[in-house]
Amino acid sequence: MVVRGVLFDFSGTLFRIEPVRDWLATVLRERGIEVAPEDFERYVRQLSAAGALPGGPPPVRVPERLAGVMARRDLGAALHREAYTGLARQVALPDPGLYEALYDRHMLPDAWRPYPDAAEVLEGLRRAGIATGVVSNIGWDLRPVFRAHGLDALVDAYVLSYEHGMQKPAAGLFRTACSLIARDPADVVMVGDDRGADGGAAAVGCEVRFVDHLPVAGRPDGLRSLGLVPPRGGSADGSRSGV
Repeated sequence: MVVRGVLFDFSGTLFRIEPVRDWLATVLRERGIEVAPEDFERYVRQLSAAGALPGGPPPVRVPERLAGVMARRDLGAALHREAYTGLARQVALPDPGLYEALYDRHMLPDAWRPYPDAAEVLEGLRRAGIATGVVSNIGWDLRPVFRAHGLDALVDAYVLSYEHGMQKPAAGLFRTACSLIARDPADVVMVGDDRGADGGAAAVGCEVRFVDHLPVAGRPDGLRSLGLVPPRGGSADGSRSGV
């Protein structure tokens, strides 16, 4: 296959959200709320089990009253906020303002870390003339995260579910992404961590490759190992692409 374009998922693929422990500790500190160590540990366990941090551990169980909004959460900003603050409200936190503050925190660039090889791979693709896009199921604008971490200039297009009214694995989302990067789907690789959602790209003719959704420190070269970047001196025409 001659790779002329690469689409990436966001969370768990190019970036990883901070741990629940750091997420909660930061918000408590910023709001000047002190809690006993044993209470803090309990809140961390309960928020993790609830799946309250978008991009973090999935819910152990979704309450029936939230099932509908969770299924549609990536179709709109209000739905996304309602879903995740609803999950968080299962935990009796010491201040009612914490639920919204925690949600707001997860959208900040400081809450996200790029995987160690993300910049290297994106730079290599840009150098080779291979178009790139980000396709994400999300309820908010992730572009500031890329800008803050110096990666925005390496992305040609963003296709976000809440801006298009459809969620992966809908074929239309991948078709739109290929159109925006001006590449035939047959020449495009989709890279993601979710075999169900990201695997939907195969329906439009893209090849799909997967990485593991691991902590940043535990996946130093997951993107590099996919062999997407031609060696230096190679070109995007496939003559020395190695893919």
